[in-house]
Amino acid sequence: MTEDRFYKELELLGISLSDIQKKQFEDYYKLLVEWNQKMNLTGITEKEQVYLKHFYDSATLVKVIDLNKEDTLCDIGTGAGFPGVVLKILFPNLKVTLVDALNKRILFLNHVIEILKLKNIETVHARAEEYAKEHREKFDVVTSRAVSSLSTLIEYSVPIVKVGKYFIPMKGDIAQEIKASERSIGLLSVKLECQEKFVLPVENSTRTILKFRKEKSSHVKYPRKFSEMKKNPL
Repeated sequence: MTEDRFYKELELLGISLSDIQKKQFEDYYKLLVEWNQKMNLTGITEKEQVYLKHFYDSATLVKVIDLNKEDTLCDIGTGAGFPGVVLKILFPNLKVTLVDALNKRILFLNHVIEILKLKNIETVHARAEEYAKEHREKFDVVTSRAVSSLSTLIEYSVPIVKVGKYFIPMKGDIAQEIKASERSIGLLSVKLECQEKFVLPVENSTRTILKFRKEKSSHVKYPRKFSEMKKNPL
């Protein structure tokens, strides 16, 4: 996906970029490639592929929610900042928290935030389940892209979502996972409001975005310790 195609595809999603935002994406790409030479951030470094599989793919969250109407967003297991940094560039109004268990990724993200001059965005070096224990019901939107099984994601993500707000995981083709997650959906008191299945432009690979609404407070025993989640998944 060329940069011009990226801008056009974003317009189809209802997003128009300013020159500053275009420059931020350009700088983000350069930093990603530069830092990737000294640490493993991504296996995708070709420019057109980064713009398609990282930048555009992250932006597709807007297919299920209007982020102009939300205040706070948390990206669990953000990696190199997808989708959290991309959404922050697109929606400067958002207060964004990026959580990742690997400190070298946090160092990269802090550098990106500084170079791109992003405000109201913070990084947290923590395991998802540990972070969730300390920050319950804090966010309007919690998202995660291609991380863990859906049932595990639900357990450590939903506790930090405000009641009445949204958990929005971004996945590939996951019909089987939804069926396998029925118990965790019930135990964590969320309701699947919508499921958006589509194909990425250019390469036509399948993507699915799920939008869960939290109906009541999560029980304090969730999330459990990682060892327990692994041994006895919900």
